[in-house]
Amino acid sequence: MKPDVFFVTPGAEHLAPAFSAAGLIEGAGVFRKFPDGESYVRLLDDVSGRRVVLVSSLNDPDQRLMSVLLAAGAARANGAREIGLAIPYLPYMRQDIAFHAGEPVSSVHFAEILGQFADWIVTVDPHLHRFSSLGEVFGSIPARPVTAVPAIADWIKSQYIRPLIIGPDSESGQWVHAISEITGAPALVLTKTRTGDRSVRIDMPEIGRFGACQPVIVDDIVSTGTTMVRLVSDLLDKGFKPPVCCCVHALFVEGAHAQLLEAGALQIISCDTVPHPSNRIAIGKLLAEGVLTCLGR
Repeated sequence: MKPDVFFVTPGAEHLAPAFSAAGLIEGAGVFRKFPDGESYVRLLDDVSGRRVVLVSSLNDPDQRLMSVLLAAGAARANGAREIGLAIPYLPYMRQDIAFHAGEPVSSVHFAEILGQFADWIVTVDPHLHRFSSLGEVFGSIPARPVTAVPAIADWIKSQYIRPLIIGPDSESGQWVHAISEITGAPALVLTKTRTGDRSVRIDMPEIGRFGACQPVIVDDIVSTGTTMVRLVSDLLDKGFKPPVCCCVHALFVEGAHAQLLEAGALQIISCDTVPHPSNRIAIGKLLAEGVLTCLGR
């Protein structure tokens, strides 16, 4: 039987060493843009009869998705017997309900698109709110989430004395409690009320017994940073030490990274699911392990 092979699409090159270290063979491919902006893809290695894994970054999905779909299509057309997608950050998951008439449920439709081209997917900490599982979103194909929690917890333990793990809202609670359990650090999950598109109110505790702790704010995604900026400011107003901000997926749009520093964050740390200067926590090994599970290895 021919060995499994993986191809890395643009933006995910930093993950290749972890997949090679996991015993997978890297295939060569050409990924570029035509002058008119359309994507060109060519798989240079023979994929006939092989299981193919596409390791693909899909932050900025409207620019990157076509390369992934074309690569999957090329693999299928050239005889691949199975195609899997390893996607560190899965976009379009946050709109999980039609809030207004005429809107799509983006998460479901995006999953349907991927499901037409792949036999299974693996991703890191997908943003699930109204769905109970990733399988509920994808339905027809196996979808395996892996979590960055162990890597984040190890980083926190190695860097900070007496950390206090803080989540800005109930949605962050799953990461906060899991990290707290691994590190043995106390945890706070706060209550957030959104008062506008770019404004929130967060109910804050008094500093009390946490005065000697190093606050570490943890969330899965930071996009505009509105919530985290508010929380940094409120923690400082309450007398807490300057907090560390930590997230899985560092989107940081519209100057969010700079705004967090201006608000008084001590440090900003992220996983490398989305390439960003704040990346300190590598998740390639965790993602590769999830892929090996899907391959039955």
